[in-house]
Amino acid sequence: MAQTDSLALDRVMPALSRLADHNLLWIVLALGLRASGDRWASRAAWRGLGSVAAASATANILAKGLAARGRPDFEVPATRWLARQPRTSSFPSGHAASAAAFATGVALEMPGLAAPVIALATAVTASRVMTGVHYPSDVLAGAAIGCAAGAMTVRWWPRRPVTPAAAIRPPRRAPASPAGDGLVLVLNTGAGTVSSKLVQWLRAQLPQAVLIEAAPGPGFVAQLRLAAAKARILGVAGGDGTVSAASAVALDHGLPLLMIPAGTFNHFAADLGIRSAHDAVTALTNGEAVLVDVGIAGNRPFVNTSSTGIYVDLVQAREQLEGALGKGPAALIGLIQVLRRARPHELILDGRRRRLWLYFAGNCRYEPPGTAPAYRPDLSDGCLDIRVIDARRLARSRLIAAVATGTLGRSRVYHSWQARSADVASADGRPIWLSVDGEVATAETGFRQGKHQRGLLVYRRAAS
Repeated sequence: MAQTDSLALDRVMPALSRLADHNLLWIVLALGLRASGDRWASRAAWRGLGSVAAASATANILAKGLAARGRPDFEVPATRWLARQPRTSSFPSGHAASAAAFATGVALEMPGLAAPVIALATAVTASRVMTGVHYPSDVLAGAAIGCAAGAMTVRWWPRRPVTPAAAIRPPRRAPASPAGDGLVLVLNTGAGTVSSKLVQWLRAQLPQAVLIEAAPGPGFVAQLRLAAAKARILGVAGGDGTVSAASAVALDHGLPLLMIPAGTFNHFAADLGIRSAHDAVTALTNGEAVLVDVGIAGNRPFVNTSSTGIYVDLVQAREQLEGALGKGPAALIGLIQVLRRARPHELILDGRRRRLWLYFAGNCRYEPPGTAPAYRPDLSDGCLDIRVIDARRLARSRLIAAVATGTLGRSRVYHSWQARSADVASADGRPIWLSVDGEVATAETGFRQGKHQRGLLVYRRAAS
């Protein structure tokens, strides 16, 4: 390989090898994926960079420290020499490890990019042999480390399935409205991706719809109720909190809900299979919808989760760090920060007194088991996903260790089960701070959780 006589290889291979120095090539590609604005591309970028970090540390610090192998002594054309010859151990190749790790991480999130990113990674790996700085066995070992690092990220950050959650098809089809007739759409102007461009696109696609731009705050629910009073179809654009509020209003008025995902994370929309405004509008045009469960905590409905304890603080801490660190490391560091200042809660859960760091109830069963809740395979299973963390001796240290090693499901302080309903009460008679779909409010000294008697009719493409 190294002695192959080719003018093209003499020019391309050294340049490609230099581009991959210090992981610059993969960082630039990750920034490009992030800049695309696509949720799945962003996930691919973070998983790719997280894989690179793990693979690079394993190859360059651990493996090279154990294997003192000299660099190849075979000759290559002078035009293919690198300006700076590496002086570290030849085995394994750190460049190959990073290349394979990034390709694996990206391919796990976006299979459509698998072919080009694997081809690029393979070219970078080959360039290390072509420029004479590695043996083939060096790059093969590095690639194996990289693939393993990429695959291991799934243990800490579960991969969301490409197929959306199952749901019940309604006995009667939802009303079709190709031009938006009968639709009143409320846009939360404080949501993450509600922009003038989105508003213009929606006006062009739904010329007969009534669009209302409303600021977040105490008056937002009132705007939703006014909209529902004169609508045949209630629409909302925003994140999970916005969708939760709109779901409650839609249920009260017996209306189908059109959901435009325009928040930061859009967990409910992702589970439902609505990735964009285009998906939602297509479903509206064709009158395609499903019935999904809505959870109830006291008198407050929720579409994703409700919880007491450290969960709210943990989510906020993780979101502050996630942009710089990625979801897995951010969750671990956020957990450490929250547990340092938090205090356990004395609750009576289904008649049993328990001292807990966390009580969590998900609307339908979350997957995968034994990890932090990631996604739901079924949005109409009639169950609550209950998860608790006991405040036992050394519980904080054991919990952090379990999260760091990906063994949360086997931790003795972590318990999960499914139930149709749950009764939660404060052991000391004080009001319980309850988080519902990310929004925090005081509750009574006790509340019952279950499912709303009616399902929520929400638009979704039939292909989903």
